[in-house]
Amino acid sequence: MKDIEGGYRALLAVTNVLNSQRDTDSLWRAITEQIKKVVPWERAGITLYRPETDSFRFYAVETDMPTRVLQRDAIIPREGSAVGWVYDHRKMHVRPDLRRERRFLEDHFYVQEGLGRMINLPLLAGERCLGTLNIGSVQAGEPDPEDLEFLRQVATQIAYAIANVQAYEEIDRLRRQLARENAYLVEEIKLTHNFGAMVGKSPAFRKVLSQAEAVGPTATTVLITGETGTGKELLARAIHELSPRRHNPFIRVNCAAIPIGLVESELFGHERGAFTGADQRHTGRFELANGGTLFLDEIGEMPLEAQAKLLRVLEDGLVDRVGGTRPVPVDVRIVAATNADLVAAVREGRFRSDLYYRLHVFPIAIPPLRERSEDIPLLARHFLEFYRLKLNRPPLDLSQGSMERLMRYPWPGNVRELQNVIERAVILSRTAIVEIADQFLVPSKPTPLASSSVNLQDVEREHIQRVLQQTRWKIYGPYGAATLLGLNPSTLRSRMKKLGIRRPFTVRVD
Repeated sequence: MKDIEGGYRALLAVTNVLNSQRDTDSLWRAITEQIKKVVPWERAGITLYRPETDSFRFYAVETDMPTRVLQRDAIIPREGSAVGWVYDHRKMHVRPDLRRERRFLEDHFYVQEGLGRMINLPLLAGERCLGTLNIGSVQAGEPDPEDLEFLRQVATQIAYAIANVQAYEEIDRLRRQLARENAYLVEEIKLTHNFGAMVGKSPAFRKVLSQAEAVGPTATTVLITGETGTGKELLARAIHELSPRRHNPFIRVNCAAIPIGLVESELFGHERGAFTGADQRHTGRFELANGGTLFLDEIGEMPLEAQAKLLRVLEDGLVDRVGGTRPVPVDVRIVAATNADLVAAVREGRFRSDLYYRLHVFPIAIPPLRERSEDIPLLARHFLEFYRLKLNRPPLDLSQGSMERLMRYPWPGNVRELQNVIERAVILSRTAIVEIADQFLVPSKPTPLASSSVNLQDVEREHIQRVLQQTRWKIYGPYGAATLLGLNPSTLRSRMKKLGIRRPFTVRVD
């Protein structure tokens, strides 16, 4: 290269073009277009190392050769290749005569293309090697030292341009992830910010509200117990709103709805490459709730391994991401809820006793709806008005007979079941007086649940079995058993397993 000054002017122009790119596709096009202006050879290629496959991929190729063997997207293994040698040794490698000596596996392909000489240079951005710049020419022989030095300069500029684009894309990815997380939080607020269901004037319910008002302004861990559908999540939201954390996130987690293998990843997050399919870092629910409240619903269904990590977070405020090497500090208030007997679970070895006592700092037991029957008219009319407005109906009221049926019914699904019954009745009503048909209530006859001699689990088992038989054992969908019972399908499956409910085996005769 005789015109050194002109060469460096060209290098500066290439640098300016490369550094103006903001995504990899435009960067590869710019490299392909610019490199031939400063490198007088017949073939130029860029490879990047891919650690997940221990190989290199061609991302940009510029060639005038009529035969093209190694084209863009070609994959070269690290072991036994020239690009692998350059990557491992972090220095240039020159083969001056490929026709006489072919040391590496890709040299055979270059000879097929008609090349006589190949130069491979590392793409070094500081101490990090991203891949290689590969320059080939038809002419054989030792290259000019000034040309080699100039190529080192080109490789350095390309390396930093690639690093800058990768950093920009990572920032853009994090921005999109943050936007998704914000959308998640907004949706959570929409789903859970329904305080209207916290309706009642019975002494039992007023006691619950009084306890929530007392503990809300503190940072104390709360354990809410109660049957399915009593409003544990709504009470948790109310506690959050009464706290100094009310302007920070309220994140809910249904411990029974997360697949066992993903519990730790969902709660604590994972690093990129922590397991198969983990192509990006995932922010766990604890980090999403930092500064706010984390509501752990159905805590009794959490696997023992995850319980141990949860205990550590409660003790020292540190989260260990799956695949991570450094703990992440978090400031999270825990509100847990369960419809299970945690004392029995501890006794049976299904729940850690130390975690139980960590959660059982301030217990609040929500009474079932049958123990606060005086609240049923208030709740029924609240839901009637809610769905009237939602469905744009004129003023509605419940018939006297319907209200009496609601008062007699034992409500094994509690407030959630009452809400579902009212919604169905409003949808089907064609007059201003809403009727609650017998088929809306299963069983339709009163069940003496108030008697202390009745086993509550037996009643629940019988009720769930009746609904399953009514839906022909269909669990999911708008007419499935979970919807009729006012339950999450995963919660219903959990209850069926606990109560020993199995679909009867039938023999089909053709």
